[in-house]
Amino acid sequence: MKYDFTTVDVFTDRPFGGNPLAVVTTAEGLSTAQMQAIAAEFNLAETTFVLPPQDAQHTAQVRIFTPKAELPFAGHPNVGTAFVLARAGESYGRALPGDRMVFEEKAGLVPIDLTRDKGIVTAARLGAPQRPTFGDEIAAEVVAEICGLAVDQIETRAHRPVIVSCGVGFVFAEVKSRAALAQAAVRTELLAKHVPMARAVGIHLYVAAEEHGVEIQTRMFAPLFGVPEDPATGSANVALIGLLAHHRPEADLLLTRTIGQGFDMGRPGILEASAEKKAGAVTATYIGGRCVPMMKGTIDLD
Repeated sequence: MKYDFTTVDVFTDRPFGGNPLAVVTTAEGLSTAQMQAIAAEFNLAETTFVLPPQDAQHTAQVRIFTPKAELPFAGHPNVGTAFVLARAGESYGRALPGDRMVFEEKAGLVPIDLTRDKGIVTAARLGAPQRPTFGDEIAAEVVAEICGLAVDQIETRAHRPVIVSCGVGFVFAEVKSRAALAQAAVRTELLAKHVPMARAVGIHLYVAAEEHGVEIQTRMFAPLFGVPEDPATGSANVALIGLLAHHRPEADLLLTRTIGQGFDMGRPGILEASAEKKAGAVTATYIGGRCVPMMKGTIDLD
């Protein structure tokens, strides 16, 4: 059997920037083990597999794999998959008109809005399938040790390091300087000891930094999932904007931030994040950005 795929760079407007993604657009018939093996073969942060929707009102069923595990939800895979399908204009012979898609995923339904320039799709924005949920706090000393930082480089005035999820959980920690963010280097054995895979996908560090047209710079490390560092993490940043809105004093708020990630890896990405807060609770979070098509091919499993 042959399975078509497309690769795309996500959260960037130029080739070789942002986060690369492989989209297997004809995945029907593949087993879970085969999907995992294909994701390991691509060895990108994530690979998606497009299947016909279980509900005909939705666009597609989408499964997401890192090189080592399946994820119930992820950001750049949704944005990139929507971009690829919209550019193709169809999926499994069914036309995909309009500027809105809905993907069926293990974490729930993921709505996605498309952006066009002169009729051509250039970007996409997703709504997280779940509201932010706040889990365990992690001692600043533990996060500092995992990340190779001094404890006084971890900022705790707004919040202590904490696990937050909008479908998948990450440890979020603010650092005190852009230099501290650039210095961070996660020690995998300590991450496995303190934050095993069942607890969170990885650690997401951030700092306020107005540079390169962004307001926040971030880095995300998930070596236990086969991703030593991710260039642009939609699922983490969509939870980050929810965390930031949660700690703002306003009861009602629309918070928007432009987030940079991957700059310290040489793959700069730009993510547009927003959160809606009503009566003191974050009710919705969104993440989006531009995409660039890269390669097309066929997987031959004969």
